[in-house]
Amino acid sequence: MEEIIKLMKKRVATLKRAVEKAKRDTTAFPDGHLRISISKTKKRYYLMTNVGDTRGKYIKVKDRAIVPKLAQKDYRQKFLSDAATELARLEQTIELFSKSNADLSYQKLSDHRQTLITPYLITSKLYAQTWQSQTIKPCTYIPENLVYETKRGEKVRSKSEAIIADILYDLQIPYFYEKSLLLKNGMVRYPDFTILHTRKRTEFYLEHFGLLDNENYLAANLHKLDEYRESGIYLGRNLLFTYETKESPLDIKGIRKMLQAIFLLDNEA
Repeated sequence: MEEIIKLMKKRVATLKRAVEKAKRDTTAFPDGHLRISISKTKKRYYLMTNVGDTRGKYIKVKDRAIVPKLAQKDYRQKFLSDAATELARLEQTIELFSKSNADLSYQKLSDHRQTLITPYLITSKLYAQTWQSQTIKPCTYIPENLVYETKRGEKVRSKSEAIIADILYDLQIPYFYEKSLLLKNGMVRYPDFTILHTRKRTEFYLEHFGLLDNENYLAANLHKLDEYRESGIYLGRNLLFTYETKESPLDIKGIRKMLQAIFLLDNEA
């Protein structure tokens, strides 16, 4: 329900911007309305000015400049009317759902009482909390390389990975570092980050390529991407990557913007 309310609020904001745009339309609209008659061979345009007149006055070719203005005028009036109706209904529904919906049956309980029950509806917040509470088996590959500490208190293998982890933490995006992933070929891989898309309730994987200008490193990671693809994990869908080279340092602002767009702003259709 939280997501529905959020989407309705987003729609309200979009409509209000559009209404303001329509109200600021300073076009000098002509009197009357447009009627269009369409036959197999041509379209004919008529100017409707008199109440009760169902036919109107035929608009000659030399006067056709008035046609789009009449069409825009009719659309503007219809849009403003429909938008006002929709806004009233949306705002009424938002107020109603904000006060009473089935999700609140659980959310309004005390923390202690929540621990005693199993809710029938799993909210996005509760789903994320449950997902994050998993106990994962840590990657045992060269543990002595885990020397960089994140804000969350875990150890990662590089300064750049620590920066990415801290961005996720600051944005309150649920993630695991080096969570095991069983591929279709039977191999177990440990993506740098496994990230939860809370609204979609799906996992995304993020790999950081820190030595792209090293040919052996690049070849190994391209092979890893091939393995991911064979397991239905695709770049641009549920697989992300960040990178850096000697000449191209980590784009911290760009990564933050990317993660916000995918995991936070993506909730606002």
